[in-house]
Amino acid sequence: MSTTTVAPATSPGGIDLTGQKLPMTTLAAIGAGAVVATILLYVVAPIDSKIQFVLIAGSFYLIGQSVASTMVEGSRKAVDRFVTTLVYLAFLLALIPLVAVLASVIAKGAQRINYDFLTTSMRNIGARDAGGGIYHALIGTLEQIALASLFAVPFSMLVAIYLVEYGRGRISRTISFFVDVLTGLPSIIAGLFILSFYLLALGQKPSGFAGALALTILMIPIVVRSTEEMLKLVPDDLREASYALGITRWRTILKIVIPTALPGIVTGVMLAVARVAGETAPLLLTVFGTDSINFNPFSGPQSALPLYIYAQAGAPQQVAVDRAWAAALTLIVLVMLLNIIARMVARFARVR
Repeated sequence: MSTTTVAPATSPGGIDLTGQKLPMTTLAAIGAGAVVATILLYVVAPIDSKIQFVLIAGSFYLIGQSVASTMVEGSRKAVDRFVTTLVYLAFLLALIPLVAVLASVIAKGAQRINYDFLTTSMRNIGARDAGGGIYHALIGTLEQIALASLFAVPFSMLVAIYLVEYGRGRISRTISFFVDVLTGLPSIIAGLFILSFYLLALGQKPSGFAGALALTILMIPIVVRSTEEMLKLVPDDLREASYALGITRWRTILKIVIPTALPGIVTGVMLAVARVAGETAPLLLTVFGTDSINFNPFSGPQSALPLYIYAQAGAPQQVAVDRAWAAALTLIVLVMLLNIIARMVARFARVR
């Protein structure tokens, strides 16, 4: 009975591809050593930043890992490990500010949030009074976002559909150019435009509707670009199969293309909503704000959460600053809830 010997795997150049691998215990020891070295450096040097700690510890780990990997695995694997670790380190550095902001908002805002805070307004609340809430601002934000989405989303989707399915030549390039220009438009410019055109030139009064118009300008380029990219990802085979069955182009777009790309479109819409939900400058110029409840966005000044945060954070009293932190936490939770609801709708509406 003969036995078969399996030869070690080699590359076309004859290089052995089954070399030694750096054990995880060594990597863990290098990481622990990097942390200890960074702590010792903190003791002797005036360093107190968390980001600096991660940078220094990551640098020590990269050096130790590269040396150990070069000695055990070779230079090629060492370079691969170096780049991979560098990517993870960059991700960690980007995550630190986000976690820090969320932790600060939650820690300072959760102490002030209660039922009365969510169901009362600032009417007849003095500067030093501990009461008051965000009900009027919450209503204003929801109505203004709803109006802006109602105006921006259908229009933006039609523009994206034209660019992907119909647009060719100079007109398509011109539309794409202006969409790109709007993408980098500062938010205060949108507010100034509505102030000069709608309020001053047309003689209208500040209202939630005027604020929604400014937010619409900011939403349009985001929704157009995200919808355009999602429509481009729909395979042409689906379109061709629909055309082969004799289905018209507009029905193919309505019944096949849009439902297929719907999850991505919803994600783009929610990105736009998340951006405009925290805009303050356009609302300062168009809504003006109020301490009273105004359910009618078409008549009279109306408040909004960004305006409320801006006003309360600028007050010298600590009770006002506490209200600003609580309103900021409410705004974050509101955007998260809108994202969850939109994703659930997209999940049940998509093509299966």
